[in-house]
Amino acid sequence: MSNRISPYDAWQRLLEGNERFVSGESKHPNQNASRRSELVNTQNPFAVIFGCADSRLAAEIIFDVGLGDVFVVRTAGHVIDDAVLGSLEYGVSVLHVPLIVVLGHDNCGAVTAAKDAVETGELPQGHIRDLVDRITPSVLSSLREHKTDLNDMVVEHAKQTVRRLLDSSRMIYDAVDNYSTAVIGVAYRLEEGRAQLVSTSGVL
Repeated sequence: MSNRISPYDAWQRLLEGNERFVSGESKHPNQNASRRSELVNTQNPFAVIFGCADSRLAAEIIFDVGLGDVFVVRTAGHVIDDAVLGSLEYGVSVLHVPLIVVLGHDNCGAVTAAKDAVETGELPQGHIRDLVDRITPSVLSSLREHKTDLNDMVVEHAKQTVRRLLDSSRMIYDAVDNYSTAVIGVAYRLEEGRAQLVSTSGVL
């Protein structure tokens, strides 16, 4: 089964699954033994989801998809590093996925930590500091636009992450440039469970 659907169709499929999840009518597709068997030697996911590692943001659940449907990469605050870029480039160049979704969410702890660091001047310890360093530009960008609410910063961080993916990866940039892939920013609301488009690069 080929995954060569358009970026728009990939997003519509995710949206439809999210609507089922929001309304409490999830179908839990492609989660049975026969699906497991047919995927042993192949995979054809129709989207890459690069999301926050938050335990409340399980991509397959909130978009009501199953095994083999989405290629998922997650880090706290969806921060980009070389392993993330390599994983996303694999999705684009080897799996030929038509859509990359950057998935952020309200009340994000990683964005909160960056916001706190900017406001207090105190940086967290250990490798959490590296996360904060990578999210701080999004917080500062939001503040420059006089948006001080945490969830405004979450949206800005999703938008900035989309831009950074294109700036950081020639492979992803080229895929967007030749219309084979689109990259979108999505903000998820924890209480209602809805995923909302906030940014688009490429033709959706």
